[in-house]
Parts: sequence; C-alpha cells; structure tokens
Amino acid sequence: MEFEKTLKERTLKVNSIIEDFLPEADNTMYKRIMEAMRYSVSAGGKRLRPVLMLEAYRLCGGKSEHEVYPFMAALEFIHTYSLVHDDLPAMDNDDYRRGKLTTHKVYGEDFGVLAGDGLLNYAYEVMTYAVASSAPENIRKAARAAQTIARKAGVFGMVGGQSLDVWLTDKPMNESELDFIFNLKTGALIEAAFMAGGILAGAGETVVEKLEKTGNLVGVAFQIKDDILDVTSTQEVLGKPVFSDEKNNKTTYVTLYGMERASSDVARMSEAAKKLVKEIGDNPFLVELINKLINREK
Repeated sequence: MEFEKTLKERTLKVNSIIEDFLPEADNTMYKRIMEAMRYSVSAGGKRLRPVLMLEAYRLCGGKSEHEVYPFMAALEFIHTYSLVHDDLPAMDNDDYRRGKLTTHKVYGEDFGVLAGDGLLNYAYEVMTYAVASSAPENIRKAARAAQTIARKAGVFGMVGGQSLDVWLTDKPMNESELDFIFNLKTGALIEAAFMAGGILAGAGETVVEKLEKTGNLVGVAFQIKDDILDVTSTQEVLGKPVFSDEKNNKTTYVTLYGMERASSDVARMSEAAKKLVKEIGDNPFLVELINKLINREK
C-alpha cells in the first residue's frame, strides 16, 4: 500500500512538471493546435518514462532534480506524439486511448497529425533550451542526454521499430523481425529514460550501458505484457480497444510464441532488470515499480 501511495504522489509530481512545460492554449491563432496538443498529453497515462528517468537519476546519486525536469517533460511529449500518430486511421485506426476519445476523433485527422508534429518538435525545443541554459559544468551532460533521447526516438530507435511494424502488417513476421520491433518500438524510449537519468546524474559509461540494458529489458517485457493484455483484458479496464492487434492482422509475441512463453519471458526479463538495478545502486521504489509493470492489468 505504501508503494501505491508513493507512486501516486510521484505521478502527480510528474503531471505537474509536464503541465509547467506545456504551452498555454490561449485565444490567439495558435489556439486550436495548442488545445489539441494539450488534450493529447492531458489524457492521462502512467507517465512511466518520466518517472523512470527521475528514478534512474536518483539511483545514480543525482543531487539537483530540477535539471531532469525538462527532459522528463520532453520524453513524455515524444511518447504522446507517437501514440497520437499510432491511433490515426493510416496506422492503428483506434477511437479510444487511455479511456478517452483519441485526438483525431476529437479534433479531426488533420489536427491529429499536426498535434503529433507539434509535440515532437516542442520536445526538442524544451530540451535544447535546457541545454543552452545549463550551467557551464552541466552543458555536456545535458547535451548528451538530449542526444540520447533524440536517437532513441528516431529512425535508429522508436521510429525504426514502428516503421517495420507498419510495413509487416498483414505480412508474415519471423522471430528476428518481431525482436527488432519490440527492441525499438517500445524498448528504445524506455532505454532513453534510464540512460538520460543516469547521464544527467553524472554516471560513468559502464553504468550508462547497464542502464540501457535495464531499459531494454523493461521495455520489451512491457510490450510483451501489452500483447498479453490485448487478448486477456477488456476495453473498460485497458482504456483502449482490445483485440486491436488481431483486427489489424499483426503478429504479436503471443501469436508467435504462445501465452505460456510470453508470460514466462515477462517474468524472466523483469527479474534480470531488477538484478541490474541492484548492481547499480539502492532504489527499492524502482525495483517495486518494475514488479508492478509485470503484474499490471492495464
């Protein structure tokens, strides 16, 4: 129960940080695009990536947490843009996300595209401003954190994984292709969260590599769990349509390996991730958060 209380408090803190960095939806000519962007971000969610970034920073002994805030917000903006675009008719064509109508269902397909574009570009505005305004001794760390997030979000990361996923819809998919998609589409941004937190805390290269591996294990396990929930949960619990992978003729971890293998791999990867966290430092909350992710119902 104490963990749940702490998680709620930290999620509320992250929401406050995100709100601080969001542009205002005023009555200027920017009003509609700002509203669409804010609607997308404010739809809720676990805020997993910014929470993980802050916990990785703490794990590595970071002392000035405010320096992580712009990168936490930026990563959530990038994650949200990817969901907005995922939901578009040209992609997964979903009507609900986080229990609410998707952005394109509220603002139209054109503004769904533009809201995603706006969030992605705004994320880089936030990060580059943070780099430029850093104290001289922190500029290198901030620039490296921004570079890491940018690469993990781009064609060598999330976009690369998403592109293969889209390309292979309605086509046979082998094990190496599915692994590529999982490692990049979901794993890359969670890797970015762990790595950026460590980099901003001043962690050395060996520790950053361990953080990257931890993020990969958590990210892949998280995606496998998503595949499991897509066939075992309900729309009311999950907050988005179930059986969407089947509807879109997508190969998933469950269809390729079976439910038993999928469940055992989630547990195995999660245990390996927790072991790495304990090798790096002491953060019982982060260990328990990984536990929660593998046992979640939505």
